[in-house]
Amino acid sequence: MFSQDVYLKALTYAAKAHGEQKTPTDLPYVTHIVSVAMEVLHACEKSSLDEEKANLAISCALLHDTIEDTDITYDDLYVDFSDEVANGVEALTKDKTLGTKQAQMQDSIEKLMNQPYEVQMVKLADRITNLSTPPKHWDNDKKKAYLKEASFILSCLKNSNIYLSQRLEERMENYKSYIN
Repeated sequence: MFSQDVYLKALTYAAKAHGEQKTPTDLPYVTHIVSVAMEVLHACEKSSLDEEKANLAISCALLHDTIEDTDITYDDLYVDFSDEVANGVEALTKDKTLGTKQAQMQDSIEKLMNQPYEVQMVKLADRITNLSTPPKHWDNDKKKAYLKEASFILSCLKNSNIYLSQRLEERMENYKSYIN
């Protein structure tokens, strides 16, 4: 199904890159990347993806925030992994030079639409993972905007994996309970 060696290499790399970073709930950041990878692993198994495709999906899941949130560059991933992994992680990375979050999301989706389904799956898994309890400081409008963004992601990438699409739909439905 997938290579444990590839998984451990990407996990170790990401854990070192993220170092002491924390999630908004003050957990080690590695818990987020492992949660995204778990969603992708499950989808790979349910979809019976071959080992090469599963390895790409899992590597991108574990490394998806390295360019965006650490000192790791595209070139680092290209050298240490492959052009496919580097391209996938770059497509999953927000361009923070774009003025608004909406522009960043649109750009990200456009980049992802040019990637294999295995990379697109990671965006669905990331949003599934992020649609848990919203931070206490988020107001109703922020929660609604986040849910609307999830709907946009789903509408664009739903064909990448039926299992992740269904799981995201369920998470979105559950997330509505946080909105007044």
